[in-house]
This record gives sequence, structure tokens and C-alpha cells, in this order.
Amino acid sequence: MFNLPKSTELNRFIPKKAIYDKFKPTTAERKLFDDQINKISIVGEISNKTVNISQGEKVNAIYILLITMKTKECDKKNIALLSKLIDQKMLFALKYENEVQFATYRAGRVLISDIKPLDSSELKLNGLDLDSIWDNLIATIMGINLTKGKVLDESIIENEEKEKLMKQIAVLEKKAMNERQPRRKWELADELNKLKKQLKGE
Repeated sequence: MFNLPKSTELNRFIPKKAIYDKFKPTTAERKLFDDQINKISIVGEISNKTVNISQGEKVNAIYILLITMKTKECDKKNIALLSKLIDQKMLFALKYENEVQFATYRAGRVLISDIKPLDSSELKLNGLDLDSIWDNLIATIMGINLTKGKVLDESIIENEEKEKLMKQIAVLEKKAMNERQPRRKWELADELNKLKKQLKGE
């Protein structure tokens, strides 16, 4: 699956009841989980047992979980809950009809990729050991540009800050466009310039 080596393939179904028994979610959490998620299976294991790759200092194995969705959107709370399931690195393939998006928990955040057609989605194993393969998988799937000299977690936080600034800029631009009072319009323009400079790192 996802063009990974055949040696990595697994087919282990995880009953939702096992998750409920383990984590004791509240009624609201359980309803959210059940409303969105239909079926969970471990479909892949990337480790030195399944591929000719050295174990990393931090990563012993990477598991690929196929999550068959009832809805197109998956709440981040559900991903956070699933991330506690196995004490290993996990990549979730959120499948809805013939589309998929990947999700994981990294740097204290839930990361979710763009939606792609299932049949054209693949995972490439690039790196000298499992540590670098894990970082490269996350960076590639989530479209994170690894800034020179920075580790992945720092780049994730930096990208998140940029996204927040871009949203703030978009909101202010709309306000400025609709503002009729010259003084307020000037104030909004000044705020916009400051945010744009911040976005450029000035």
C-alpha cells in the first residue's frame, strides 16, 4: 500500500472497543470518534525487520494506520487520541471514499496533509536510518520546507506561525477594503505593513 515495499505490509484490525476500554473517553469524545471513524487497521510497519534500514536513535519503527472515515473531515481530537494508541511513531492514512489525507502527531501538534486521490498517494522512504526517514516522511507529506540548520520540529512551529500571520493579514486586508473612515483605514494599513514585515522576518 502507498507504494511501500511488500515486506512492510501488515493487516491488523484494531476494534474501536479496544480504544474505548484503554482510554476511557468521555461520552462526547466517544461520540465524536464514532461519528467520524469507521474502521482502523495497521497496514504497514517500517523497521529494520521489514526493510534494510538502520534503527535510529529515537525511532525504532514507523507504523502506517489506515483509518476508514465516515466523514471527509477528521477532528484533530481524534488524531490526538489515536496517537496514544501505540508507543511508536505513527502515520495515519485518513481514507474517505477514493481520497486520502495523512495525519500525525508531531512537536505537540496534530498535522494533517492536503487531500489527494488514493490511487496516486505514495510514501517514499528517504534517509539513512529510521530517524531521518521519519523526518523526511513528515516533511514531504505535510509540505514542510526544512529550513537550513533547523530541525523539523522548529520548522513545524515556524510554519504554523507563518500560517497564523497569513490568516491575520487576510482578515485585516478585508477590513481595510471595507473601512470608510480614512483614519481607521490608515491604522489598518499600518497594522498590515507590520504583519507583512513580520512574515518576511524583518
